[in-house]
Amino acid sequence: MRRKVIIMGAAGRDFHNFNVRYRGDPNYEVVAFTAAQIPGIADRVYPYPLSGDLYPNGIPILSESELPSLIERHNVDEVVLSYSDLSFQEVMEKASLVISRGADFVLLGPKSTCLRSRVPVVAVTAVRTGAGKSTVTRYVVRLLRSAGRRVVVVRHPMPYVDLRTPVQRFSSYEDLERYNCTFEEREEYEPHIREGNVVYAGVDYAEVLRRAEEEAEVIVWDGGNNDYPFFWPDVHIVVVDALRPGHERSYHPGMANLLMADVVVVNKANAASREQVEAVLRSVRELNPRARIALAGARVTTEGDEDLRGRRVVVIEDAPTVTHGGMPHAAGYAAAKEANAVIVDPRPFAVGTVAEIYRTYPHIGPVLPSLGYTEEQRRDLEETLRRIDCDVVVNASPTDLSRTLRTGKKFVHVRYELQLQGPDVLAEALKEKNVI
Repeated sequence: MRRKVIIMGAAGRDFHNFNVRYRGDPNYEVVAFTAAQIPGIADRVYPYPLSGDLYPNGIPILSESELPSLIERHNVDEVVLSYSDLSFQEVMEKASLVISRGADFVLLGPKSTCLRSRVPVVAVTAVRTGAGKSTVTRYVVRLLRSAGRRVVVVRHPMPYVDLRTPVQRFSSYEDLERYNCTFEEREEYEPHIREGNVVYAGVDYAEVLRRAEEEAEVIVWDGGNNDYPFFWPDVHIVVVDALRPGHERSYHPGMANLLMADVVVVNKANAASREQVEAVLRSVRELNPRARIALAGARVTTEGDEDLRGRRVVVIEDAPTVTHGGMPHAAGYAAAKEANAVIVDPRPFAVGTVAEIYRTYPHIGPVLPSLGYTEEQRRDLEETLRRIDCDVVVNASPTDLSRTLRTGKKFVHVRYELQLQGPDVLAEALKEKNVI
């Protein structure tokens, strides 16, 4: 009898775990994926041929709210948790629900899911969403390129629209249009494109790895949420948020990343208090005394010469940071405050799915998440912006939203880059491992 399995996911780690662990194994039958965190990804099918010959009709993707009835209906033997940025409390609540229905609750580790690369891999992951992985990733790519290495970035998957393209390659803005990328995908790919980096992503990461190896001397794994890498890293860099002490040891799988780290970047140290920084440093040293530690902050700039002093502005922030990342606001809000702008609260003007996000995540402050997972969300974000009486939109999303939103308003773009405090520990670690 094949063991019946449900994979709990959010359109990323779940598909990878299936591909490398279950797809070709006749001892298991994956009866469904469940979906959470990301709007609009349920009620699809993980398609054949990606699902493999054991699943000629594909595998249904259903809402996580259906999990208890699915376990009972299919007499499921095990449920595999395959998504990230969950508090330990949330993980065990899900485990308790699964166990109460008689099934095993499973967490897969790197030995079951990490792929080996023919070229060196530098992985950048984090302990929480919104810790600042992207700035660290771009910094690492610049270090490698300045040393003459041919670098390819492989991004953690975000197949929110296209499940039939196993490999995607991005090197131009036209590629973003070709693959019909959501705002969140654009936020991750566009900053790399601006810097001339090649980015791979997709659904089948064995094939992604094969393609990336063809043109790379070094692969940089650009992590998503606080998930651990899909490829075995030669150097594992983990980003910790100084503004959220304690989160490094209370979120899954972020704490696992910290325990595996070769280098820990304590980010946002310039914005945190001394007490917060010291608390995080103590925690990191206790959990992983062998890791190198770097203190860092973000250098935040606004594009152009627009004077925001006294101007009425609405702030757009990177959506994952202020939704399941748990932050009330981020770099855009800080830049607007620094510029002495008058921040207009967008929440009373929210419509449709934007208003629903505020109800789902009541911790969000007077900022707009850059929602655009679906066409409906894009329209609602556009309409919300049109309703707000302001002089300027301060856009801290890493993508240029003025290219895709039609609001009739002037946009000022906030950029942020890593600024190390003290010795360049990242360069030292790369040299020690002969990556540069």
